Amino acid sequence: MATVRIPSPLRRYTNNQSKVQSNGADIAELIDSLEDQYPGVKSRLCDESGQIKRYVNIFVNGEEIRTLQGQNTPVEEKDEVSIIPAMAGGH
Repeated sequence: MATVRIPSPLRRYTNNQSKVQSNGADIAELIDSLEDQYPGVKSRLCDESGQIKRYVNIFVNGEEIRTLQGQNTPVEEKDEVSIIPAMAGGH
């Protein structure tokens, strides 16, 4: 199982856990597995068509998946996946 780092805004879905374990051969399967374990998470990460929302950044071992294979990026058992929502605001 991969370790998934959960950002503060999503922790209400993961019982306030900052890290969870999840399965999946790739990011898309991992998100589906997270949804099975923690209902409501997927709608915060993906749009209606199942694509990762543009303001959500996902990293596998420190590499942004958009520079890899997107949702088809493979995930290995020992990988660390970080979900990082984009920040906006300021003057």
